[in-house]
Parts: sequence; structure tokens; C-alpha cells
Amino acid sequence: MMMYVWLIVGFVLLVKGADFFVDGSSSVAKILRVPSIIIGLTIVAFGTSCPEAAVSITASIEGKNAISLGNVIGSNIFNLLVVTGASAVLMPITVDRGMLKREFPFSIIVAVILLAFAADTMLRGMETNAVGRGAGIVLLILFVLFVAFMVWSALKNRTESQEEYKTMSVTRSLIYIVGGLAAIIIGGQLVVDSATEIARTFGLSETLIGLTIVAMGTSLPELVTSIVAAVKGESDLALGNVIGSNIFNILLILGASATIAPLSVGIEIIYDTVILIVMSIVVYIMAFGKKKIGRLEGAIMLLGYAVYMAYIIMR
Repeated sequence: MMMYVWLIVGFVLLVKGADFFVDGSSSVAKILRVPSIIIGLTIVAFGTSCPEAAVSITASIEGKNAISLGNVIGSNIFNLLVVTGASAVLMPITVDRGMLKREFPFSIIVAVILLAFAADTMLRGMETNAVGRGAGIVLLILFVLFVAFMVWSALKNRTESQEEYKTMSVTRSLIYIVGGLAAIIIGGQLVVDSATEIARTFGLSETLIGLTIVAMGTSLPELVTSIVAAVKGESDLALGNVIGSNIFNILLILGASATIAPLSVGIEIIYDTVILIVMSIVVYIMAFGKKKIGRLEGAIMLLGYAVYMAYIIMR
């Protein structure tokens, strides 16, 4: 019984920790006066990706590769279809043209790179699939380059507007950031341990637990942040959060996890990565046509996730 209690406590710490982290980080970003699209792609994306980072890196250290990989791929699919879809159903999302040219295609390329690293049996004729330390280091280098580009964009597009933002003091912002990260790290540990126990109790695979319970739980910050942003008309922040988080999840989280310990990859994860790539291309085509994601497209995305959930539970 206690493992369910710890699972809930872990999720609460993850969500509230990310909430505090985002509030503190966004306050600092607004003080520095950078555009909301940059905030969404960097500060908010990093903050809402912290639960995935805490869970996947902890799982990697403890040798639970299936949870580490399943969490990231499952979270990315959830972010793309549910977070974006739910936000669009509540308030149609206008898509930034710059994002359609740069960050959105890059998120698809990153998923393709991950597939190329992971599919050893198909592409290189090896007996097992794995994302090794070398691949992890390459992903981390790409992450550094991506962040450097985003920082350059932020400096280039920094607004000189004298509009007053509602911000916290620098001291309070830093307390929110540090306290939020502490809650995220502790919550991540609790989620990994309790989810693994529950998986063993029901005889379920760690891959299934990682793709469902853990992936959904660690994606709650993205869901809440993007829905609130969409309702407030901050569509740049809503979609930027999703695309930024998906890039961070693969480059930073899987890069760090694989660098700590090579990740063995089950065939189910290969299939799920292919699904992520295909769904990303479909959503990109939807967004590219009208430069927006409307309520109908959002409903289609939510239906797509329901079909995906039925598929992974049945297999």
C-alpha cells in the first residue's frame, strides 16, 4: 500500500517542484526581457523537463534502462499529442513561423538521430540494440549547440519595451528555482522506486510502466503549463514549451542517461520512436498548412493518443 502513497507523493513533488521552478525561472527571464517564444523553448521547457530528467537519470544510475527510455519516448508522445492537443481544443494555437522553420523540424531530426543510434540490429546487424556512451556524448554536444543557439536568439531578439511585467524579486525567484529543483529530484527518486515496485507486483514490464504511468506523471508540468499559457493567449509559450521539452528530453536526458550507463533498447522502444517521428511529421504538416493548430486538429491529436494507448496496452 505504501508504494502507492509514495508514488502519489513523488508526483506531487514533481508537479509542484516544476511549478515553482517555472515561476522562478520565468520571473528571471522576464526581468531580462526576452520574448515569450524563447522563454517557452528554453527556461520553461527546461523546468517542465526536470521531472523526466530526475526520473530517467535516476533510473539509468540504478540500471533500470526500460523506465529511462520508456519515460522519455512516452513523455514526448504525450507532450506532442495530449499537451498540444488539449491546449488547441481549449484555445486554437497560432504557430510562430520561426518555429516552423527551425525548432519544430529540429525536434523531428533529433528523434531520427535517436532512432539511428538505437536501431543497431536493423541498421548495423548487431545482436542487441543499445544507445552507448559515444551516442550519449553526441546527444549532449547537440544539446549544448541548441542551447547556445537559443541564447544567441534571445540576445538578438531581446525587447527594449518599457512594458512592466509582474515579477518576483531576484531573491524570491532564486528560492523558487532551488526549492523547485530539490522537490523535483526527490520526487523523481520516489516515482522510479514506487513505479518499479508496482510493475513487479502486477507482473507488468518496466517498459509499459515507463511509457504509461511514469511518462504521463512526469509530463503533467508540460500539460498544466501549456494549457494555462494557451488559455491566456500565450500560444508561443504553449507550443514552445512542448517542442523545447521534447528536444531537451532526447538530447539532455537521454544523452546524460546514456553517458552515465549505456542504455539497452527493447524492440518496443524502437517502434515507439518510429511512432513519435511519424506523429511529429503529421502534427508539423497540420501546423504548417494554416500556421495554426485549431480545435479539430487538437481533437484528432487526442484521439491519436487514445489509439496509441490502446496499442501499447494490448501489445
